[in-house]
Amino acid sequence: MKKYLLVPAVALISTFSVAPTANASNLAASLCEYVSADDKKRLRSFLKSNNLKIRKVFDGVQCNGQNLLEFASSKNAVKTGSLMINKLPKSKVESTIASLTSTELVAVANKRVNG
Repeated sequence: MKKYLLVPAVALISTFSVAPTANASNLAASLCEYVSADDKKRLRSFLKSNNLKIRKVFDGVQCNGQNLLEFASSKNAVKTGSLMINKLPKSKVESTIASLTSTELVAVANKRVNG
């Protein structure tokens, strides 16, 4: 008898529980914050916990009017910039090399593009 009461109770609870929705502007602000602070560990953790990949969010996120890699370069965020360079497709890295201002990130990007 207890089994018959437990199953509907679980079903009832699961139908009324609401999954939290992620606000896109909050996600972008968090990404920009972690890149600005050059906090590679928190950036990776944030991406993993939100089931995101840099490849997927790179084109949609702008920080101060720049894409994530240009923003990392302007903030001299070498750790997070290097992480993004290694995760992005070579063609995308190649197209952004000209806009990078950090010499360390330019070197990492050239190494990624040229092999």
